[in-house]
Amino acid sequence: MIRKKWKFISVFLILFGLISLLAACGSGGDGEGSDDGNELNDTYTVATDSSFVPFEFEEDGEYVGFDIDLINAIADEAGFDIELEVTNFDGIIPGLQTGSFDIAIAGISITEERAEKIDYSDPYYESGLAIGVPSDNNDIQDLEDLEGKTIATRLGSTSAAFIDENIENADPSQFEQLDQAYLAVENGSADAILYDAPNVNYYIQTTGDELKVVGDLYQAEDYGIAISKGQEELVSAINDALAELKENGTYDEIYEEWFGEKPE
Repeated sequence: MIRKKWKFISVFLILFGLISLLAACGSGGDGEGSDDGNELNDTYTVATDSSFVPFEFEEDGEYVGFDIDLINAIADEAGFDIELEVTNFDGIIPGLQTGSFDIAIAGISITEERAEKIDYSDPYYESGLAIGVPSDNNDIQDLEDLEGKTIATRLGSTSAAFIDENIENADPSQFEQLDQAYLAVENGSADAILYDAPNVNYYIQTTGDELKVVGDLYQAEDYGIAISKGQEELVSAINDALAELKENGTYDEIYEEWFGEKPE
């Protein structure tokens, strides 16, 4: 009778130990992340471009700019590390879809079409499109004057789609690198450039008097940090970090460093 009693107790202890072990394995170990396994990683691959000044560009062998400073501050605030991968702009969305990148920050406009393929953070910068023409060109004053003209822009950008949809008989000349687009206008192979206003303005301010801005600000749009689908915990962490940076003044400091004034 005593032997049977101890045998029963031994079996009970073994079962209790197995149940405890399974419970520990299902709890996420360190308690970080959600119960569905969608927890934060230690390191994420972040895609960016190399020629979108002042948001991201190469200087003295390092990648710098507003976006670079912002994503580093977000990563510090959220508690993860990043590995920067530089690629052409038109390869960013496909790279997020295939899992080559986890995150992307490169002045990426928030659009319904892109939101079907990727997730976005909350908006972090309000932009729009601007027209740049040679300084001695007085024929192009606004969008209507671009009809039938050759317009330089960036491959895969919202400005390329805007040209197709809004300017009759225009010939959009798309370039992988932005410096090629500006050069096309300067050497006369394109009549104008239509691209994101902060980049057009920055280029003109820092390269002399070759070009000038004409017309209004077109198609106001927000930039968002792009995130591959299915990473809800990461989206939430990025949004929380961005909100905190705006609250504690860090965002304003980064903005002022690159644009010379605090955001309105």
